[in-house]
Amino acid sequence: VQEKKIFMVQGHYPIIRRLLRARGWVEWKPPSMDRQLEQHHGNQKKQQLETQPREDGDEQGEASYLVRNRVPNFIWTNYLGAVDRLTTFSKQEGLCLSLQNLPWIEQADPNTFFPRCYLLGTTGEREAFIDDFRLTAARSLLKLALEKPENRLTGNRQPPSSNKGPGWHMCHDSHPMPSAAGPGSPVYPHLVEEALEVCEQHLGVLGHQDIDRGTPFPCRTCIDWDRFLHDYYCVAHEGARLALSGALQNRCQELLQRLEEQLPQLSMEGKLNVWILKPGAESQGRGKAGGSGGHTEAPHQVGVPPLLCSPGIVCATRLEEVLRLARGCTALSAREGKWVVQKYVERLLTIFGTKFDIRQWFVVTDWKPLTKWYKTSPDQDPRVPPDRIWSSKQFQAYLGQLGQADAWHQVMVPSMKAAILSALRSAQDQVGFRKGSFELYGADFLVGQDCQPWLLEINSNPTMSPSSAVTRRLCANVQRDTLRLVLDYKDNPTCSTGAFELIYKE
Repeated sequence: VQEKKIFMVQGHYPIIRRLLRARGWVEWKPPSMDRQLEQHHGNQKKQQLETQPREDGDEQGEASYLVRNRVPNFIWTNYLGAVDRLTTFSKQEGLCLSLQNLPWIEQADPNTFFPRCYLLGTTGEREAFIDDFRLTAARSLLKLALEKPENRLTGNRQPPSSNKGPGWHMCHDSHPMPSAAGPGSPVYPHLVEEALEVCEQHLGVLGHQDIDRGTPFPCRTCIDWDRFLHDYYCVAHEGARLALSGALQNRCQELLQRLEEQLPQLSMEGKLNVWILKPGAESQGRGKAGGSGGHTEAPHQVGVPPLLCSPGIVCATRLEEVLRLARGCTALSAREGKWVVQKYVERLLTIFGTKFDIRQWFVVTDWKPLTKWYKTSPDQDPRVPPDRIWSSKQFQAYLGQLGQADAWHQVMVPSMKAAILSALRSAQDQVGFRKGSFELYGADFLVGQDCQPWLLEINSNPTMSPSSAVTRRLCANVQRDTLRLVLDYKDNPTCSTGAFELIYKE
């Protein structure tokens, strides 16, 4: 009692209990529910329960009984309300909103580490998503035009006329277009020309863009967007072909190169225009439907996975589908208008063809001044372990096999640190915090084919339940090092904090 070594643990954390007891701490245990029920049977039983020590079978049980009227000096809990904490960025909705404010706080662009994200329940956000979807479709069409060899004309062949009259194209769809051509016929080049026009106007806007999200959308009415998207779907998902001359191909190539200088997500967004719809109030990986992290299995060429309303996540490749799903789900988060739609990372780095994400733990020991510690240290290919979990050392060895031995230390780790710090800084003024407390978080990252990590979500109260031999060791180490950090470091700044390193302190 005099040493102030009374602790309380809420939840199943046997490692924390064992480590604290080994340090000489005594656990404070609240009355069990069955004991509280027994107290209702009469004063006699109530008196007996209060005068007899609890039968824990060891000295810790006796010691816990002796400190039953004391206030714990250290509480490890998975209940955020117990410490008066409001962590906005650990919800999809909060992370999306917080990062929108990042350019006002520091010179950092969330588009360099966080896939584009919109709240569909807000009119302005929904309109911004529609604009983004259309622009992404236009860029994707340029990529498809270059990547499909059958689109290229050879010799003296000329593309069909750009006349948009009868006979210009039809594909299998619920909205037939006037044509006698089959689904394998080429789409006339006006489609690519329109995509070029839109992208050129967007490039002009980007050259004068300020940090306000309200940048005007180019060419809202210069083309028929319903018809354009219809034709794009035919090319992207139903195998329709494009007929391009050499000059048009060169224009596509040159414009995409210029766009890449302005759009940090151009490489990862792919060419199928896939988006993820998910509840904005979820965290800790709750509500996920397949896949690793928050990205479900990639959609098929001609459609998307079956509809999964909350608590699930669904991929969609068509604008009307995203808007219909957001309106149609009856989950509480949908009724509250808190559906989030986010760009799917289409060009992912895989491990032997298997998708994966990276779990990165970190601890915030203070918000004012902000103080953050970083923890250093997935038909399946037979080389992928059954539990789909690798340690970072195993992953680094795999990167070496790909000829990317330096990518972990030179690209991934610095980028993950910067992304987490930016997320914390953007939410700092909105987080309620009590001095003398701390929080352990788990950030999930996807990795693009260029080894660039993309922040997927930040989980409060990350699970410490081991699901494999690797996580059994890692989770135990995280809990051990967290205790070193929050109990030992404040009294002895030279003590070991294990694999945690201080990466930021205001």
